[in-house]
Amino acid sequence: MAFGRRSGKEDSEHTSVEPADERVEPDGPDETPVEAPASEELEGPFDIEDFDDPAVAELARLDLGSVLIPMPEGSQLQVELTESGVPSAVWVITPNGRFTIAAYAAPKTTGLWREVAGELADSLRKDSAKVVIRDGRWGREVIGTASGVVYFIGVDGYRWMIRCVVNGPHETIDALIEEAREALADTVVRRGDTPLPVRTPLPVQLPEPMAAQLREAAAAQQPQQQDEAQQQPSEPTARRSAEGSAMQQLRSTTTGG
Repeated sequence: MAFGRRSGKEDSEHTSVEPADERVEPDGPDETPVEAPASEELEGPFDIEDFDDPAVAELARLDLGSVLIPMPEGSQLQVELTESGVPSAVWVITPNGRFTIAAYAAPKTTGLWREVAGELADSLRKDSAKVVIRDGRWGREVIGTASGVVYFIGVDGYRWMIRCVVNGPHETIDALIEEAREALADTVVRRGDTPLPVRTPLPVQLPEPMAAQLREAAAAQQPQQQDEAQQQPSEPTARRSAEGSAMQQLRSTTTGG
């Protein structure tokens, strides 16, 4: 894991991490200096401002603009686009299923995830999914079960909230959740200074090589799509995105979209 010293952005919001070699000074002449224990490896998600050198945050992580995420070995990417062609979600595909990590604007002083978790649970119940809420590594986790499993993990940060969505079949969901947690623990959020309404998704920006591949693929498909549109009557199509209902994300496990 690559990380830097946590900065004192707000003393009331963040606890600074002292250097590992700092020693405790004795209070009196008869006391023996006590060496502070070696600091344990820090666990994220991190804020980009936690790094003395922001460039360190880009090492061994996929830079998606608002989030920088580590990629599990052997994984691939699936990009979801809005109708206007703007990336709305980037899914990490592994042999066990898929997960996506996205960041949202949040208040400075109060957590947002607890409220969002309750809304996700209600949405799943309305769609007749079996719902379980449990305490996890960072707080509440929401599990919806039907033909597949959708698992929601959330983390509250300084002016941001992360939501990780995990989609997978029953047979491999445990391994997939562990992959997602490991990625989430080393994810970095680049919130930026722009004021945004609470819950606004922080923008996803693809690395230029990925963006170029998408543009080429879209250009290659355009003539075929035009031919199909001329041959068939137009019908509205349902598009699934990371902002769809909880059940849409659950069903995507079996539809392979």
